[in-house]
Amino acid sequence: MKRIAIFPGSFDPFTKGHEDIVLRSLSLFDEVIVAIGFNSSKNKRYFEIDFMVDKIKTTFKETPQVSVLVYNELTATLADKVGANFLLRGLRNTTDFEYENSISQVNRHLNNDLETVFLITSPVFSSVSSTIIREVHRYGGDVQEFLPYEL
Repeated sequence: MKRIAIFPGSFDPFTKGHEDIVLRSLSLFDEVIVAIGFNSSKNKRYFEIDFMVDKIKTTFKETPQVSVLVYNELTATLADKVGANFLLRGLRNTTDFEYENSISQVNRHLNNDLETVFLITSPVFSSVSSTIIREVHRYGGDVQEFLPYEL
């Protein structure tokens, strides 16, 4: 049975920390789907979804096991549709764990075949967050060193 993982998130923007999680997960999974979802608690994206899809695809153009899709449904439902039995999540700190643990419990309730796999963020990326990168970029700061693609 093929081990397919979904790496869900808003990825606004997709960072080197996200890239690191995907690359490290390839030793665990046969295929990783970077799934850009619409977060109902966020009113508007900073970077357009089509732009981010293109940048993520460019980042993994030499890695055929990684694909990108956009979805607007429950992650557990998407997993069932694409035949994924795993959700991939990165954890930077205990705050991330508290939040992600609750989500993983609900996803497991919605789809009993779905396991969430947490990878601890590499130390070099532990301070990188999409929220911080958006703020720095919004006010004219250089964020290039945090992104695996050119803006």
